[in-house]
Amino acid sequence: MDKEENKETSVSISNNDTDTNGLDDDDYDDDDGKHTVMLGPQVPLKDQLELDKDDDSLRRWKEQLLGDVDTNKLGETAEPEVTILNLTILTPERPDLVLAIPLVLDDKGYAFALKDGSTYSFRFSFTVSNNIVSGLRYTHTVWKTGVRVEKQKVMLGTFSPRQEPYIYEAEEDTTPSGIFARGSYSAKLKFVDDDGNVYLDMNYCFEIRKDWPATA
Repeated sequence: MDKEENKETSVSISNNDTDTNGLDDDDYDDDDGKHTVMLGPQVPLKDQLELDKDDDSLRRWKEQLLGDVDTNKLGETAEPEVTILNLTILTPERPDLVLAIPLVLDDKGYAFALKDGSTYSFRFSFTVSNNIVSGLRYTHTVWKTGVRVEKQKVMLGTFSPRQEPYIYEAEEDTTPSGIFARGSYSAKLKFVDDDGNVYLDMNYCFEIRKDWPATA
């Protein structure tokens, strides 16, 4: 199963909170899972595919429902595994900056730096194994001097296990400009699914500065 189309949202640094796809705060809560609905025990996807495998009509229905499932990525457990591989910063002004996760900080404690008033977008890749992950989403919250300046909730969709990584690219945006926009920002990035599984919960800092940092 591929991700839902036309549901991309940029990670912008502004003074407004962003809630994507028309979702209100009560539509889902990524922190405490209080809206998680328990539907009963999960069954490993490998076992589900083995059930009624001699029934051609049922087998074709499962293939249509599940899409391109890589059986080599199916485990013996029912829980899906999602691994966020990297985050890439894209800007027409600079070569693509690929950041492995967990992020590696510079000598000032920053994961990366952006130039004020510059156009950019974020892209990340992730893999899914063991089982189908339903309702994968992330939240990205940004603070400056202790004041929250951004909170985004982005629904990615439902994904089946496969060898090839999935790639998500946000829409292009522009960093704020001016002396008051520059400086240190702290951020939190969190990936969860409909079952309340947390796949990444990462805090980091970045910088908005007058000029791009020198390339190595």
